[in-house]
Amino acid sequence: MSIAESTKKYIPNTSPAWVSRFASVGLAAKGVVYCLLGLLSFMAAFGLGGQKADKQNTVNFIYDQPFGKVLIAIIVIGLLCYVAWRFIQAIKDTESKGKDAKGSFTRVRYAFSGLAYLGLAFSALKLIFNGKSSGGGNSRQMVVSAVLEQPLGQWLVGLAALGFFATGIYQVYKAYSGNYRKNISYDGLKSTQQKAFDRAGKLGYAARGIVWFILGYFLLRAAMHNNASEAQGTRQVFDFLQNTGGALLLGVVALGLVAYGIFMFVRARYEHIGRA
Repeated sequence: MSIAESTKKYIPNTSPAWVSRFASVGLAAKGVVYCLLGLLSFMAAFGLGGQKADKQNTVNFIYDQPFGKVLIAIIVIGLLCYVAWRFIQAIKDTESKGKDAKGSFTRVRYAFSGLAYLGLAFSALKLIFNGKSSGGGNSRQMVVSAVLEQPLGQWLVGLAALGFFATGIYQVYKAYSGNYRKNISYDGLKSTQQKAFDRAGKLGYAARGIVWFILGYFLLRAAMHNNASEAQGTRQVFDFLQNTGGALLLGVVALGLVAYGIFMFVRARYEHIGRA
């Protein structure tokens, strides 16, 4: 299917205008986070002064820049818009996903996405009011540790790992099926620009799928060994990539995350919000 065909098969926006604005602002904020995350990690891969980063490190990097608190405040507003949009998708079913198994799963996925970015927005707010702190620990490992202490805890963490694997596979599927550009209309853009944006989406979703898959692998190891410390995050994913395939593999995936961030800007500008 060509880019033109796939991007014109959208259903007209049925959401209120303010929902669309929330979505656009939120997607742009998400784009900023991913572009910086990927760029910092790419620089670290080749010794250019960056650092292997996760979303929290990226927020810390923004905080350390001139007018950092102002920039963080802008990011927080954007992230909260994204959170609100995801919750509206989940609760109000603005995309008419329905209440069957598939639709319910999609809406739950929207809610979890909202919760994840709500946590990031909260962490960014703490930076504004409290500054950076040396404490805190690994929240992912604390959650996994609490789950492992429950009856059937290892099985629950294992099921979560399968969910991460499924998400990674779905991201790669979106990349190679062209599904990621559904509801995007490139009206008025030159074909070369359309192809460039399309490649950014394809590379971005593929890279994100790889990250999700490795995170799932970490979770599976935590379940199998009953050891929460093995539930690592994005920074450790980058370490794993570099140890496995060297700087080149890490650099490619990091650039993929930059491409994903760029495609979030494309979605913010050209996607018909309301059906996705």
